[in-house]
Amino acid sequence: MLAVYEQLAKPGQVRLCFDERPCQLLDEVVTALPHKPDRGVPEDNEYKRKGTCVVLLAYDLDTGQRYVQVRQQSTKADYAQFIQDLIQIYYAKAERIELVQDNLNTHKYGSFYKHIPLAQARALNHKLSFQYTPKHGSWLNMAEPGGWSH
Repeated sequence: MLAVYEQLAKPGQVRLCFDERPCQLLDEVVTALPHKPDRGVPEDNEYKRKGTCVVLLAYDLDTGQRYVQVRQQSTKADYAQFIQDLIQIYYAKAERIELVQDNLNTHKYGSFYKHIPLAQARALNHKLSFQYTPKHGSWLNMAEPGGWSH
């Protein structure tokens, strides 16, 4: 699998990484103090939880381009729609797409067949090649804080 990283993409081939991250939605309880030019932005540690969301992120290894969507949750349908949108909008002309991702139960070809029309799911299946990160080896973390520093 490391061969995906070690070589440049061939013509017509795209190399993407995909990851997701759950996030808490927080609101301030105390009104922030005004910002002063010679100091950092003042923050209070007290907050009110306003729910959760999930950040879905794809990263193009060759161009450095990032594609992000925020969803209420991360289901097979959310995954399938994100990948379908990504390919239709940005990579429709690509012949082959290597997709590096973790081995989560939603990250399977079956997610396409269950949640998008059959012809479109079949086209994605023929265009995509999944490359899974090692199980329990959370080294990708593209959507984690600090994972966007490339």
